[in-house]
Amino acid sequence: MNFRRLHPWDVTPVEAMALQERWRGEVVTQSCLDELAAVAGVDVRVRHEIACAAVVVLRYPDLAVQEIATGHSPVAFPYIPGLLAFREAQAILAACEKLESEPDLFIFDGHGIAHPRRLGIASHVGLFLDKPTIGCAKSRLCGEHAEVPAHAGAWVPLVDGCETIGAVVRTRERTNPVYASVGHRVDLETAIRCTLAACRDYRLPEPCRLAHQAAGQPTGQETLWPVS
Repeated sequence: MNFRRLHPWDVTPVEAMALQERWRGEVVTQSCLDELAAVAGVDVRVRHEIACAAVVVLRYPDLAVQEIATGHSPVAFPYIPGLLAFREAQAILAACEKLESEPDLFIFDGHGIAHPRRLGIASHVGLFLDKPTIGCAKSRLCGEHAEVPAHAGAWVPLVDGCETIGAVVRTRERTNPVYASVGHRVDLETAIRCTLAACRDYRLPEPCRLAHQAAGQPTGQETLWPVS
């Protein structure tokens, strides 16, 4: 899979924030998702200063595994909330470069525009991929929201000032909600709908859950499921 190379990643934190301000205006917040036959989950784990990324592609709607790709990169950027892409994106793009298929949609374990500068990792990497992307994070980075009703499928807006930046979605009863937001080339309605549709028996969407497992494997164990 090919992707655009929009800027270097070897930058200082100040330069990183300036890049986010520069590229935030390029994010498309209308849906460009014409069909959904394959959805990919994206997650990264950092071990011993190496970012280990996994992209797991599932067939939609049955969510059967089609392909798994992993990528690794040294971590030189410090951990700073809001600048996650500068630690993890190179590993994600290395994994995407190995994909033989082209997923219609990517769901990231991280934020999209629900971010102080409206360019979380799902939006930022989405610009490089130029594909529809969704952020699905386990915790809030910014914004405020009301209590989410207890039943599965319920959601409330995540609001920062006067702007709705995402949705707080209850994917299962008696579990904490997730924070879904537009990444790139989707709208919020699509982000909510696809997040819920990709969930099965767990809090997280199945693509992200499987990507989390794959990213946690030791380096060199590239294939966990047969590629169909």
